[in-house]
This record gives sequence, structure tokens and C-alpha cells, in this order.
Amino acid sequence: MDSETQSYLPDGWAPRFFTVWGGQVFSLFGSALVQFALVWYLTQQTGSATVLAAATLAALLPQIVLGPFVGALVDRWNRRIVMILADGFIALVTLGLVILFAIGKIQIWHIYVVVALRSLGGAFQSPAMQASTSLMVPDKHLSRVAGMNQTLQGAINIIAPPTGALLMTTLPMQGILFIDITTAILAISPLFFIPIPQPVRMNGDKPMAEAEKSNFLQDVRAGLAYVGAWPGLMAILIMATMINFLLTPAGSLMPLLVTKHFGLGALQFGVMDSVWGFGVIAGGLILSIWGGFKSKIVTSLCGIIGIGLGILLVGMAPSNLFALALVGYLISGFTNPIANGPLFALIQSTVRPDMQGRVMSLIMSAAMAMSPLSLLVAGPISDWLGIRIWFWIGGSLTLLMGAGAFFVPAILNVEKNRNSEGLEMAEAQSGTLARGTVLK
Repeated sequence: MDSETQSYLPDGWAPRFFTVWGGQVFSLFGSALVQFALVWYLTQQTGSATVLAAATLAALLPQIVLGPFVGALVDRWNRRIVMILADGFIALVTLGLVILFAIGKIQIWHIYVVVALRSLGGAFQSPAMQASTSLMVPDKHLSRVAGMNQTLQGAINIIAPPTGALLMTTLPMQGILFIDITTAILAISPLFFIPIPQPVRMNGDKPMAEAEKSNFLQDVRAGLAYVGAWPGLMAILIMATMINFLLTPAGSLMPLLVTKHFGLGALQFGVMDSVWGFGVIAGGLILSIWGGFKSKIVTSLCGIIGIGLGILLVGMAPSNLFALALVGYLISGFTNPIANGPLFALIQSTVRPDMQGRVMSLIMSAAMAMSPLSLLVAGPISDWLGIRIWFWIGGSLTLLMGAGAFFVPAILNVEKNRNSEGLEMAEAQSGTLARGTVLK
């Protein structure tokens, strides 16, 4: 990590970081329970695919539309306070839903509003946590921490649905939702006692004086210009967007693939989900122990190739060879953290600390923006040419993009080509008054 970023690292980083991280684990699990419970409630009450799609859209839109602006605010504000307020806001919104269920006044539109507001809180919380990680963890451990995060996601994907299903047989809806409020308190509590380093906003290689600081819109433009003027980072953003476009429909079409192509039922669909989750856990554990290759981008590209290969195998499996589809989905799950973990670590270790909120938000919002569009395109194509066609398209193009990136110098050398004059000019033109070397 650059000496500029190293200066933010506190002594005894591990106990502090993992105490905060542990609180976030509880919060993520509580959120997963809420997601399962609300989806199941909507399914039972309406049985409407349109209602479920509308709820999904309500969850996506705040982060898609507001992502770049949220990132600028995260970089301007105290990130510890942002996480406290974001988690607290999510808990408060959920409490409103608890009350509505308890008094029997719940309406479907209430759930849409709550889902959108929870997504808004998450749009602040996630970039703040990701951007803070690089200030609390040494560079050499960032890939391992990213691997742990990926393992955690896989474990939650496996544990939360059956736990939610069990709780729904024993607790009323408001009881399950209240669990999320409790886990939010567990996430917030450590933040009152553990300081999170706040990056000093820079003017080139010097701290920026108060009078020099830009306004909010200049910060937004600076984030966009920062990514646009860094060829390797811009290429990674485009790749992330395209891969999300190609692979999002695979998850949505999986139930139809299992039932229509393989002629199987809900049990086998559940097995597919479990296999993917176990793959994510295994890949995340290996990444957390191994740490990846010396070059983070090489590790990530190998993971992207593996994801594409796995999805392609799922699509190629004949109707009498469900086991091949399981192997493909296992490979896809296993290589998912290998692709994503080092990518987050790369951004955390190369992007200037006071820019990380904006860059993280921009990448996440751009990638998510492709989800509604890809579903709109994939549905008609799959109806016209068959369910398997999208798995062939998505898998093969993802594989080719991962392999082709090895021949793109801007991507392959993204960890080394940070002294671009274009970055200096972009920041200066955007109002951040940057001069000289942007990142050493």
C-alpha cells in the first residue's frame, strides 16, 4: 500500500478491524433473514411474478440512481458516522414495518417503500465499510479479508434461507423482522468505541486546506473524471458492467432450466443453490488463506475465466446429465470469490483513500444498473431460442472477456500505471485542485 495510505493504519489493527467486521456479520445475517421473509410473504400473499419483480426493482433503483452521489458524500463525511447512521436508519425503517405487521395494517406498497429505503441505507453503508477497510487493514492482508467477506456471503446464502423458513413456522412476521433490528444494534455498538481513520483530502501530495475544498457537485465530477482518466480502472468498470449484464439472468432463469430442461423439481433447484453456496465458501476460504497471486488483477481474471467456464458447463449439460450442471455451478461458485475478492482489494490498495467511496459506489451502481436491462433482454431471447441459450452466451462471453483481458496492457498493469497525467488533469478540471503525482 502507498505510504500515504499506510499512515492511516492504527497500531493493533486486527482486534479493531475484526470487532467492527464481526458486528457487520450480524447485520448482514439479519438483512438476509428480512429479505427471505419479505420475499416469501409477497409470494404467499400474491403469487405474482410482477409483484416480486417490482420489489426487486425497488431494491435496485436507489443504489443505481444515487450510487455516484452517495460515494461523493461518503468521501466527504466521517465514515464511522456514516455507518452508524446508515445501519440505524435501516433499523428504524424496519421498526416501522414491525409496527405495521403488529397492528395488522400492512399493505404491499408499504413493503415496496421499506425495501427502497433499506436499499438507500445500504447504498451508504457498503461503500463506507469498503472504503474504511483499506484504512484499517494492511495492504498485504486485503485479499485475505476480501476472501473472508466472500466466504461470509456464501455462508449467509446457505444458512439464512432455511433459518428464515424455520423461523416463519415459529414466529410472527414482526418477530422475524425484529431480529434485524437486534443485529443492527450489534453492528452499530462497536462503532461507538472503535475509531475508524478518516482520510485527509489531498491537493496532489499535500493535505487540502479548508478554503480549497470543493463543493459536492465538484466531488461527484471528480469521481467520474478519476475513473474515466485511469484507463485500467475504466476498463475494469466496463468489464464489471458487462459481466453483470451477462450473468444476472443466469440466476433468474435457473428455476426454468431445472424444470423445463432437466425435468426436475424444487428439491434439485435447492441443491443447485446449495452447491453454488458451498463453492463460494470453499473459494473464499482458499483466497483468505492463500491471498491470491502477487498481482491482484491476475487472480481476479483467473476467477472471471472460471465463472464463465462454470456457467458454460451448466448450459452445455444435456437433459440427462444434471450432475454436469452441478459441477458447472460449483465451479462458478468457487471462482466467484477468486474474481471479486482481489478486485475489491485492488481498488482498496490502489485508489487514493479520499476517492474510494466514490469509486466503489460508481462501480457498484454501474454494475447493478445492468440488472434490469439484462433481465428485459434475456427473457425474450430465452423464450425465442430456449433457456440454455443465455447460459451459452453469458458463459462463453465472460470466459472470453477474462482471457482477453490478459492481452490488454491497461488492465494487466492497472496496479502499476497510477501516475497518469490524465488523472491530474481530470481532478484539476473537476475542482479538486490536484497537482503533481496523484498516487505514488
